[in-house]
Amino acid sequence: MKCIECRIPDVKLFEPERFEDERGWVMECYHADELCFFGVRENFIQENHAYTRLAGTIRGLHFQMPPCAQTKLVRCTAGSSLHAAVDIRPDSDTFGQWMLEELSAVNGHLLYIPKGFAHGYLTKTDHTEVQWRLDMPFIPQAAKSLYYADSTLNIPWGIENPILSEKDCRKKAISWQRLKRIL
Repeated sequence: MKCIECRIPDVKLFEPERFEDERGWVMECYHADELCFFGVRENFIQENHAYTRLAGTIRGLHFQMPPCAQTKLVRCTAGSSLHAAVDIRPDSDTFGQWMLEELSAVNGHLLYIPKGFAHGYLTKTDHTEVQWRLDMPFIPQAAKSLYYADSTLNIPWGIENPILSEKDCRKKAISWQRLKRIL
């Protein structure tokens, strides 16, 4: 497995090795000892799988408030998706910074997002599937959504009118300014 440097050092992008022949390919998408070599030491206790029917859908930017913050190990198993990670750790040198990475079934990459980040993604193809491992369970009372199009963050999603859930729309999601006050 290869670890690719990211714009925010605490976030890691992994490129698993694929073994291909005339039948197709196989890859090791999770190996605790190998990930540990790169500093990923979490005990992942839950795995989620999301299917999104239409391209142009944004899910997120989701996070859980401390002490329920979650570390995620994310991959796209069908289609293609653009993933954002926003540093919401007030004491971090990269507080308020974000990064974007494309994950797809074709590239097979995994994105490691540590505690203290909001995460969201835009589906670039119809019938996209994303899976992620978590080191903490979902706690509804701690779950929040940072507004994906907050003008302070100015994340270049490349879409004007995405499909959103009610909790991710401007009326329900938290602004960056409000989030800074409650952290």
